[in-house]
Amino acid sequence: MTPLIVIVGPTASGKSSLGIDLAARLDGEIINADSMQLYRGMDLGTAKVTPAESKGVPHHLLDVLDVTAEASVAAFQDQARRIVAEIRGRGRTPIMVGGSGLYVRAVIDVIEFPPTDPQLRSRLTQRLEDEGAAVLRLELREQDPESAAVIKDDRRLVRALEVVQLTGRTFSSYMPQRLHEPSLGPVLQLGLDVDRGLLRERIAARVRTMAEQGMLEEVQHLQARGLREGRTASRAIGYQQFLQVIDGEITEEEAIESTILATRRFARRQETWFRADPRITWLSAPADDLAARAQEVIDSSAR
Repeated sequence: MTPLIVIVGPTASGKSSLGIDLAARLDGEIINADSMQLYRGMDLGTAKVTPAESKGVPHHLLDVLDVTAEASVAAFQDQARRIVAEIRGRGRTPIMVGGSGLYVRAVIDVIEFPPTDPQLRSRLTQRLEDEGAAVLRLELREQDPESAAVIKDDRRLVRALEVVQLTGRTFSSYMPQRLHEPSLGPVLQLGLDVDRGLLRERIAARVRTMAEQGMLEEVQHLQARGLREGRTASRAIGYQQFLQVIDGEITEEEAIESTILATRRFARRQETWFRADPRITWLSAPADDLAARAQEVIDSSAR
């Protein structure tokens, strides 16, 4: 069976370009694994590949959600696994590209997602507002001490209590393990390793180019389509900063600097997430022979 090739790494490391180059070499199709690139119209701020940049390589799971929708990892899991099977069915190579770590893990590993109940969550959210986080945290500590010890933000606190009350299981029992999903077949993960100083420069350059190409106009357009109502999309790095520009809270230059800093912090979190996975083969990037070295790793794994 043709392996699923997965390309991961921090933002601005060159994942998209490598994916396209490998697709040309391996007769492949690309599956997006960047949670913000799921949204229609969020193009500049997510560095989404343009039709010209894609070089005719089919891309899947781009532009599938309105900005008012809330992205679901569970839904992505089902969709991406189905697409992997369809690409293999065409005799081609599936290549998943993206830096959203949980989305990648949801596809390639054995991960069970707990159900949701909007009414229960609404009641818990109201209790959070009325009684405060301390009361709910004490309740979670009694029912799921492991989760209570690590959860810091209120949103996850509510979700953990929702799961416990809905399923009778602890939220921590749903945490993913590093075990490839057997039905998915062979998986090969490649990570891009970029010098920290160079990555900082690449991030700054990307954000400034994003602004020059019309990020403010993109956010204004998306605002008219309901960006502010989208719980997920409105919090995306870059978009929340440029919404502040529209509101007159900061200048465009301040938004650029804030976006650069937030993106650098995000890149460090991505590094931490992916470095913890020993199954990833790391490749130094950028490099003229990057695609050739990646193909060598792929060919070696098939022997």
